Amino acid sequence: MSDDQAYGIAAGELRQFIEQFEQLDAEKKDIAERQKELMAEAKARGYDTKVMRKVIALRKRDKDDVAEEEAILEMYKAALGM
Repeated sequence: MSDDQAYGIAAGELRQFIEQFEQLDAEKKDIAERQKELMAEAKARGYDTKVMRKVIALRKRDKDDVAEEEAILEMYKAALGM
């Protein structure tokens, strides 16, 4: 195999990786737009999207970590008379 052939194979593979990444990036942008539209619909129906985003973030986290953080938050609030 000549250097030209090896270069051609590597260039083709590289092109595939780049094109696949670009396709995934386009899909990611489409999904982000759909999420934005979904939140706009929720907001139009009276939901607080800021709170919804917090709930979504909490659902991604480990339940024990969330419980510990909430317990500490309550302790701090009590210490401050809140």
